[in-house]
Amino acid sequence: MKEKQTRVARRNFLAGAGVVAAAAGTAALTSHTPSLAPLANSTPDAAPADSKGYRISEHVRKYYRTTLV
Repeated sequence: MKEKQTRVARRNFLAGAGVVAAAAGTAALTSHTPSLAPLANSTPDAAPADSKGYRISEHVRKYYRTTLV
């Protein structure tokens, strides 16, 4: 009976160690991600009214605001 308890305890320990390692890896990756605040201010300027290309309108600005994390 003691052999079975030892195996279960070892499995629980290894499973717990795996969870701790995954949590530590996630914490390490998220602590080094750069802030996206400078990117929010880098939206292109509005094009002249006679331009047929890309234009920044209010709904596009709203979309940019919603994509910030």
